[in-house]
Amino acid sequence: MDGIVTILKTPGMTSSNVVFDVRKIFCEKRAGHLGTLDPAAAGVLPVCLGRATRLFDILVDKDKEYVFECVFGTQTDTQDAYGVVIARDDKRITKDELEQVLPKFVGEQMQTASIYSALKVDGKKMYDLARAGQTIEPKVREICVHELELVEQTGENRFLLRAHCSRGTYVRSLCESIAQRLGTVAYVSVLLRTKSGPFVSEQAYTIAELDAAKEAGTVMEKLISCEEAMAFLPEHRLPLDRLTPTKNGLETHLRGMQDGLVRAYAQEQFLGIGEIRSERFRLTIHLY
Repeated sequence: MDGIVTILKTPGMTSSNVVFDVRKIFCEKRAGHLGTLDPAAAGVLPVCLGRATRLFDILVDKDKEYVFECVFGTQTDTQDAYGVVIARDDKRITKDELEQVLPKFVGEQMQTASIYSALKVDGKKMYDLARAGQTIEPKVREICVHELELVEQTGENRFLLRAHCSRGTYVRSLCESIAQRLGTVAYVSVLLRTKSGPFVSEQAYTIAELDAAKEAGTVMEKLISCEEAMAFLPEHRLPLDRLTPTKNGLETHLRGMQDGLVRAYAQEQFLGIGEIRSERFRLTIHLY
């Protein structure tokens, strides 16, 4: 049961809930998601199964894309619609004003994550500690917003935005920072992750759809193979006489090859992910 299934998470479910359900559907104990999605959020949540869990460190580091509605004039303690209102402001934001400040948030920057995030403190999630009333020091870390654009105005003081950003970017914090730049407050009313690395919403399934596919005997067709999931890496084909040494962990000298990760093959057999360093190749993730 090796591969990745792209889940379309619905609001109200935790990412752990999704993994639990996927384990039951595919009868596979080895399972893990590629990046937590807030319980209130919806969208793409890839889940690795079987040997695909070995790809976690590579896939979890990929960029994400979100569509979200920013509502100005109200601030909540959780930065979303589920929190308690802690501030209000009568200022009305125009489309032109918003478009002028968005470019200021594109690029590398330091971001303060919400205390209601899934980041961990001493092994415990921050949002669990915050809801228990404990005092938490907000975490600051470097992120990169590659693209940030206004999609449309959805109402008075309400705007739909799209963000293409690095792993670890908190959209709720981004929304609040935009509001601060505009001299007001805001919260995220709707958050949808449309892309996580190579996995997009068009290839995602709800848990209900997977359950139906299991009943119909077609659930295996919903899995993306490890080879297909890693298609963004260049491929390298080894001579057949290097197959056994490669499987045994030995290196192969390769002249003129650039450093980096590759999909490794011996003739037509997909072996896994290899790494080239200083013209030496080694298979680092065995997937055959």
